[in-house]
Amino acid sequence: MKNLFDIKHRVVVITGGTGVLGRAIALHLAEEGAKVVILGRKAEVGHALAADIKAAGGEALFLTTDVTDRARLEQNLSDILAAYGRIDALLNAAGGNMPGATIAPTGTIFDLKTEEFQRVLELNLTGTVLPTQVFLRPMVEQKRGAIVNFSSMAAFRPLTRVAGYAAAKAGISNFTAFMAAEVARKFGEGIRVNAIAPGFFLTEQNRALLTNPDGSYTERGQDVIRQTPFGRMGRAEELCGTIQYLISDASAFVTGTVAVVDGGFNAFAM
Repeated sequence: MKNLFDIKHRVVVITGGTGVLGRAIALHLAEEGAKVVILGRKAEVGHALAADIKAAGGEALFLTTDVTDRARLEQNLSDILAAYGRIDALLNAAGGNMPGATIAPTGTIFDLKTEEFQRVLELNLTGTVLPTQVFLRPMVEQKRGAIVNFSSMAAFRPLTRVAGYAAAKAGISNFTAFMAAEVARKFGEGIRVNAIAPGFFLTEQNRALLTNPDGSYTERGQDVIRQTPFGRMGRAEELCGTIQYLISDASAFVTGTVAVVDGGFNAFAM
């Protein structure tokens, strides 16, 4: 019987692949037999990750990139096609936040720095649109492929403080639904576009916001735990099963959705 979750030999491109979540996903997909292309800005980290995957018997390639730079992405595309000849899946995991695009507990909307707000929109939202435009092309030629964008709990609920990040992630969820219909109607049912919305996972970007130096939760971290029925933060590897599902034949009739992986955070009201 066919294994619907089989992703052996599929070429999977991961933007933001050098981050905590990207690393866990890359390691898992490589273990499952995928050829993993890690795109990121941290060359030393990326090359080390690719070396770890190869040492474990997997196949990986690291390329430096900037998800807001079309010329760099086009070069990445050329290098990937030269190495593997195809792209089967794209994970748009790159993103981030900036202090000026947030509002501190003691601040107001007037303290929001629109320049940094715009940069956060560009990194997260434009940084999803541009790679999609570039890496979709070989999928169109193949008439087959899967794209998984990275949304957030902030796209569902107006979380305090993260004004810019939340606006960008809400845009990603909307763009996901738009692209699902766009590619299906114009290029066929073989290309699917979905998103994943992680709950709260500790990363290098949010660790200082959610935890104290001694590892205990900050006030905001405690707020997250109270809102999460599972009573804990997520572990990076807990995203991997949903990702594999969304890029495998197991989700062949699934497109335009946002898969929530949050320990119940979004389902809990009070």
